Amino acid sequence: MKKSLFILALLLSATFFSAYAKKESVCSALQGKNISILGDSYSTFIGWIPQGYAVWYNPTSNKTDVHQVEDTWWWQLCDKTDCTLLVNSSYSGSTIGNTGYKGADATHSSFITRMKKDMGQERVLQAKPQIIFVFGGTNDCWANAPLGKPQYDNWSTDDLYQTFPASCYMFHYLKKWNPGCRIVFLSNSELKEEFYTGMKEICDYYQVEYLPLKDIGKQSRHPNIEGMKSICNQIIRFLNRK
Repeated sequence: MKKSLFILALLLSATFFSAYAKKESVCSALQGKNISILGDSYSTFIGWIPQGYAVWYNPTSNKTDVHQVEDTWWWQLCDKTDCTLLVNSSYSGSTIGNTGYKGADATHSSFITRMKKDMGQERVLQAKPQIIFVFGGTNDCWANAPLGKPQYDNWSTDDLYQTFPASCYMFHYLKKWNPGCRIVFLSNSELKEEFYTGMKEICDYYQVEYLPLKDIGKQSRHPNIEGMKSICNQIIRFLNRK
């Protein structure tokens, strides 16, 4: 009897450690890390973003088949890699710079406004992420916001209404207030070619890792369940190559 119990205990231990090792091997770069997200509609889910932020994904929407938070790319990422989400600063329809749709002033919702409240000076004494995923630029392109040119210092208020100067300002700020943090910029598929070229140059300058996503399944121009899985898996493959 004692021998049988001993063997059973060994089998259970082997099963546990095998499962743990398998999970750990999914992406060691994220295992046990704290992450934050600065994003747009692709990263929203009702109840999982700051109060008052515009949301796209919710259980009752028929625009896509993503009806539960477990379907989002970031929930899957946390589940597969055992990382912890600290802040999800995502706002549907938001642009990186301060120019929104139809040329409207989008300062209230832009990435460069929200970053200050959610992962900048206003949170300086709070827990810091080890990795920040910035997933943006989609609305800048869809809204035909002026791209401008990469500009690495001396930003004026007018400069920040252009996507590339605003992106430079954003990475400069995030690095300043999150020292030692790894930053990964994610871009949507099927955007303007000049956007990809400019963002690659900017990311190289600031030593931000750049992942242009591809092959994202979509409904209503937004990731569906398969698209969310694809985003998650592309991030894991990208980080595993580093």
